[in-house]
Amino acid sequence: MFRSTKQVWLAATAVAAGVVLTLSACTGTGAVDKQKDSNTQAAASTSGKYTFAVITHAAPGDTFWDVVKTGAMAGGKAMGDKVTYQGDPDVQKQSQLIESAIAQKVDGLVVSMANPEGLKGALADATKAGIPFVTINSGLAQSQEYGAITHVGQDEELAGESVGKRLDSEGLKNVLCIIHEAGNQGLEQRCDGIKKTFTGTVKNVQVDINNVADAGNTIKSALLSDTSVDGVVALNPEVAVAAEQARDNAGSKAKVATFDVSSDVLKLIEQGKILFAVDQQQYLQGYLPIVFLHLYKSNGNTVGGGMPVYSGPGYITKDNAAQVAKYAKNGTR
Repeated sequence: MFRSTKQVWLAATAVAAGVVLTLSACTGTGAVDKQKDSNTQAAASTSGKYTFAVITHAAPGDTFWDVVKTGAMAGGKAMGDKVTYQGDPDVQKQSQLIESAIAQKVDGLVVSMANPEGLKGALADATKAGIPFVTINSGLAQSQEYGAITHVGQDEELAGESVGKRLDSEGLKNVLCIIHEAGNQGLEQRCDGIKKTFTGTVKNVQVDINNVADAGNTIKSALLSDTSVDGVVALNPEVAVAAEQARDNAGSKAKVATFDVSSDVLKLIEQGKILFAVDQQQYLQGYLPIVFLHLYKSNGNTVGGGMPVYSGPGYITKDNAAQVAKYAKNGTR
């Protein structure tokens, strides 16, 4: 069902983005205030007509989620709304942040669901309180069931299937899929998708994103213990950089690919050291939900007709990495 309607929802996304970019050109970008502690990161745009809370499963300082935050703040600026951003990788603490936003009577929520079951109760409370919410990034399968007005992101399993086909076209036979967050449903779906279409062997390797150096050592050990491994797929930009270094340290000729993008990954792609990156355009995952919530509150509009709005997957290769790098310098890719 997602395959046959994907282009429709991408078109809807393009229209919404076009409207918002026009507004953004008139209002400028502005500065973002930041507040951080050991467990959460928070930021808020200037006050406006509505107040929307973005609550993700991201640890403070994560380069991927910093772009999501930038998008959310820009969306708030463009629409004249107040936007707050907080994140915590602990699902119980993320749930508590949602409950706190409900108590503050925000006008809408944007939530990533790496662990959907752990957030089910808090999102049910949001529905009871009459607070609309949009899910982003993770939890697509549960989004409609939980009552979200739409989901913005990519179908992780379908993205994985696309990667599997691409790995086949590269002639690879034995690949490691590096999972950096235990229990993250979206990451597991990526590896599952690769296994569905890749004709070679795929082995999942668990590492901890909170200790990237140790993650690199784990990948190096895996390459040394099995010299037939000719491919490594990271699911995170930081892990991708660690995997590229581990490959060199192990003296392996395995090709490295990754999901998601950072400036470091773009440089390595330009240098031919990383094969490609799957781009889910996380800036849109921050920006578009704010627009959608504003339209819902101000004009009763919904987007997607019960289907997700896809922000990806796209591919960044050596052919287009330099172009994307220009936008990455602005913090929007």
